[in-house]
Amino acid sequence: MWGSMLGAVELGLLYAFMALGIYITFRILDFPDLTVDGSFTTGGAIAAVMITHGYSPWLATFGALAGGMLAGLCTGLLHTKGKINGLLSGILMMIALYSINLRILGKPNVSLMGETTLISMMNPLYVMPFVVIAVKLLMDVFLRTDLGLALRATGDNSRMIRSFGVNTDSTTILGISLSNGLVALSGALIAQYQAFADSSMGIGMIVIGLASVIIGEAIFGSGSVFRATIAVVLGSILYRIVVALALRVDWLDASDLRLITAIIVIIALVFPSVQRFLKQKNSARKRTAELAELALKGKRGGAADAKAR
Repeated sequence: MWGSMLGAVELGLLYAFMALGIYITFRILDFPDLTVDGSFTTGGAIAAVMITHGYSPWLATFGALAGGMLAGLCTGLLHTKGKINGLLSGILMMIALYSINLRILGKPNVSLMGETTLISMMNPLYVMPFVVIAVKLLMDVFLRTDLGLALRATGDNSRMIRSFGVNTDSTTILGISLSNGLVALSGALIAQYQAFADSSMGIGMIVIGLASVIIGEAIFGSGSVFRATIAVVLGSILYRIVVALALRVDWLDASDLRLITAIIVIIALVFPSVQRFLKQKNSARKRTAELAELALKGKRGGAADAKAR
C-alpha cells in the first residue's frame, strides 16, 4: 500500500509538467489544444531514440522539450496563419504526429532497459519535487512579465489587447509552443521512468492533464496564477493517488484506467456546480429564516401595540 502511494506521488510529479502545459492552453489561452496526445509521445520518442544512440540523458530530455515546442509551433501557425479552427488545428497536428512519432521511433516501441537515464541517475521522489517547484516558479515569474501579461490578456480578451498594439498571433503561438514543450518534457521523463517509449503512450493524455487541472482547481482553488499553478501540480499528484487507490479495488483491473479517469473528471467537473448549489440553497434557507424572524417580530410588535391601546 505504502509503496503504491509513493509510486503514485512519483508519477504525479512527472506528469505535473504536462498538467502545467495544459494549464497554459486551456486556462490561460482558452485554446482547446489536442496536440497534447501527439506531443507527449514525441517527447518520449525523441528522448528514447537519443539515449539509445548514446546521447546524454540531459541532452535527450532537452531535445524532447525542443521537439514538443516545434509541434506546438506548427499547431499555432495552422491556427493563426492558416486560419484553421483551434480545435481542428490540434486534431490535425495530433494525427500528423502519430506518423512522425513512428518515424522517429523506427518501430512501435523502443526499450530503455539497461540504458542510463535521468531516472536511473536520481531518485525521482527526492529530486523531482524541487525540479517541479523550480519550473512552476519560473512559469509564475514569466507570466508576470510584460510578455506573460500579454499572453494572459490574449486568452482573456484578444480584441482588447490587440487595440493596445499587441500581436495576438505571436502570443498565441508562444503559449501553444510552451505548453507542448512542457508536455513533451513530461513524455520524455515518463519514457525514462517506465524504461520504454511506445507509439501509443500519448493516447488519452489530454484527459489526464485536464483531470489534474480540474481536480487541483476544484479542491485547492485558483484565485491567482501562483495559487493556480500550485493547484495544478497538487492536482496531478492527487489524481495519481486516486487512480492508485481505485486500482487496488478487487473488481477493478488495469484495463479500467480510462473509465476511472473519465469518472474522476466527471466528479471534478460536477463538484463545483454541486458546491455552488449547496451554497445557494444554504443562503436561501438563511434568508427565509431571517424573513420569517422579521415577520414574527413584526407580528409580536403589532400585537403589543394593540394590547397597549
